Amino acid sequence: MELPDPRTVLAATASVLQAPIGAMLEPLSRALAEFLPHRGVAMLTGDCARHPMRAYGDSAITEKITSAELARVGGTVGVGKPWYSRARLAGEDLPALAVASRPAGASGALLVVVTSGEPTDPVCDLVQRLWDLVAMQLTQRAGNLPPADLNGNRLAAGERARAIAELTSAHAATLQSLLSTLRSRTLDDAAARRTATDLAVSALIELRAAADLDSSLSEEPAGTAFDSLADKLAPLTRYSQVSLELAGPPDRDRVLPGDIANTAQTLVRGAVVVMLDHDGLTRIRVTWETSESELRLLVRDDGPGTLTAQALPMRRLAELAGAVGGSLSLDAVPGWGTTVGAALPLGPPAPAAPDAALAGLKPRELEVLERLARGLRNRQIAEDLLISEHTVKFHVANILDKLGVGTRTEAAALAHASGLATLA
Repeated sequence: MELPDPRTVLAATASVLQAPIGAMLEPLSRALAEFLPHRGVAMLTGDCARHPMRAYGDSAITEKITSAELARVGGTVGVGKPWYSRARLAGEDLPALAVASRPAGASGALLVVVTSGEPTDPVCDLVQRLWDLVAMQLTQRAGNLPPADLNGNRLAAGERARAIAELTSAHAATLQSLLSTLRSRTLDDAAARRTATDLAVSALIELRAAADLDSSLSEEPAGTAFDSLADKLAPLTRYSQVSLELAGPPDRDRVLPGDIANTAQTLVRGAVVVMLDHDGLTRIRVTWETSESELRLLVRDDGPGTLTAQALPMRRLAELAGAVGGSLSLDAVPGWGTTVGAALPLGPPAPAAPDAALAGLKPRELEVLERLARGLRNRQIAEDLLISEHTVKFHVANILDKLGVGTRTEAAALAHASGLATLA
């Protein structure tokens, strides 16, 4: 593995730095291919909520590699100190070169290259220098995002809220089960201790399994998901006077997205835990139903009916439902009980239509604008669309005039805000 001509490296670096955050790995892989044969590249960064983990290359690797695997590699890599060894990636032991960089004021970024051979020390050093530049660009881009990426970061924040709510619900359910066991009048001290120990061990196993499972990439039959929920709910009322009634989905074979199944379980368990905090309950009924487009949940009790939507636990459950595009409702009637309902979408959200400001652009101008928004230069756009560079300049001038903006950057911002770059 010999070092390439410096001019080649500089040109490749320029193409990497000009690319949007979410598309940096493709030109970076092409640049690395000049002097480091590899099967795939992956990055993990703490400075971009929308693109914290990205991979590019051989789909056998890129479609299976996880952020947990990258994080384990990152734990062995020092900032500015290239590391080469075999690592657990995409479920296999693969040869990998890893470099880490942390510019001033940044959280840091890790690059892992699944190599096709052992790199020399000069090559490792060159990859480190190149990644240092990319990490600086990531930090700057993260602080000056276009509207579409800012919206993406809000979605990422919602996903973090979902994960936090799931963990909070799991802890609350475990504590409720432990308290129910320790307060039971039907168990002696030894039996209560054994039961509490079993509950604690089961909770630890569940949390550890959750930490290793990327549930957003999986699917699960509705019946299986509901049965799993039933197992999680059983300890909550095992030693109480409250009767738990479960009505699973009629279509048990209906496949649910993994994140929707997990969110549904967490919402129901959270609602049951909140209801059990109120006195006077004798019955809680849980119902799941699926339609063509959504999963509907209902949790009813016969308690005092004093729960409000403004209660902190209910606000957290509402945030959890919203994080996956769903909604939560509450109907409480004093003296008659409380009903918590939720509707969770079973399909992806419909893509946003381009902004009206783009309505006046011709199809070819939209194609040029989309590529401009991705950071391509006139020459690259011309090559991609099989037209001359002069024609690209003509289209760009018309685009700026029709959009009423003075620079390519402003036009790109409008394209991102309209959803054009996301749709293409």
